[in-house]
Amino acid sequence: MRGLLGAAASLGLLAQAPSARAQVAGRKPIRILVGAPAGGTTDTLARTIAQEMSRELDQPVLVENRPGAGGNIAADLVAKSAPDGTTLLMSFTSHTINATLYKKLPFDPVQDFTPITLVATVPSVLVATPSLPANNIPELIQLAKSKPGKLNFAIGSVGSSVHLAGDMFKMMTGTYIVNIPYKGTAPAITDVLSGQVDLMFASTFNVLPHVRSGKLKVLGVTSPAPLPQFPGVAPIGATVKGFESSAWFGLFGPAGLPPDVLQALYQAARRGLEAPAVRKRLELDGAQPVGNSPEAFAAFVRNDIKRWAKVVKYSGATPE
Repeated sequence: MRGLLGAAASLGLLAQAPSARAQVAGRKPIRILVGAPAGGTTDTLARTIAQEMSRELDQPVLVENRPGAGGNIAADLVAKSAPDGTTLLMSFTSHTINATLYKKLPFDPVQDFTPITLVATVPSVLVATPSLPANNIPELIQLAKSKPGKLNFAIGSVGSSVHLAGDMFKMMTGTYIVNIPYKGTAPAITDVLSGQVDLMFASTFNVLPHVRSGKLKVLGVTSPAPLPQFPGVAPIGATVKGFESSAWFGLFGPAGLPPDVLQALYQAARRGLEAPAVRKRLELDGAQPVGNSPEAFAAFVRNDIKRWAKVVKYSGATPE
C-alpha cells in the first residue's frame, strides 16, 4: 500500500483551487471513523477518499481511527451520531460478517446506517508453501481429498473475510482442511513461509512481495477474473463454480441522512474515485475502485449479509 500511503499523507488539507460544488453542514469538518488501526488497508483507503472528498466539497474531511471488536466500536459511534453528514464510517467486510458472527450487536448493520458508496474491493489469493505438492486448485482439491485432515490453513484473524474464504472453500469443495488460528496476519504468514503450515488465504497486499521472491506460491485468486499481479493463475471460481470472496470497503453515514446531504457525499466520493491518478494508485496496489450508487451499495450490503451468514454458520466461528 506504499503508493496509497504516500498519496494520503496530506489528509484533511483542502485543494489549492476550491470547488464550487455542494457542501455539507455549512463547511463543518467531516469525520470518517475507521474501525481499524492506522496504516492498514481500511485506514489507507479512508485517507485517500477523505483527501479527494475534501477537495470536492471544499471543506475539511478528517480520519479518526477507532479500532476494536471487528469494527463494531467505530460502527456503533456512527450509528448513534447525528444524521447531518459530519460523522461517517469507512467500514469493511466485517460489517456484514458481524451480523451473523455476533449474537448481539449494539446496532443494526442495515437499519442504523445510510450506505453512501462502495469505495473499493480487494481480492484475496490462496497461497501455499512452495513444497506443497499442488500447484493449482484442481491439484489441491485432489490432494486434500486424498489426505483428509492432513492439510492446514493459517488463519490470521478469526471471523475475517480471509478466514471465512477458507471455510467457504472447504464447504464448496467437500474437503477437510484444519484451521490453525493466529493472533495476527504477520505470524500466520511467517509459519506458511517456513513450511510449518500449508496454506493461507490472504490479501494481495500482504503476500505479493513473498510471491515475487518465490517464497510463496499462488494456487488461485478469489476474484471472478484473473489478476494482473499473478499472471497465469486462474480464479478459484473457474474450478469451484460460484466461488468468489473479495474484501470490500465502503462509506456509510448514520440512518436518516437527508437526501441532499447523501447526494453531496456520494457525488464527492464518486468523483474522487473517478480521478485517473486515484484509480491508477488503487489498481497498482491491487484494489478495484467502485463508486456505485447508494441504492446499489445498500443492495450489496443486504446480499452480502445473506452470503456470509451461510459460511459463518458452517464454520462455527465466534468473535475473538
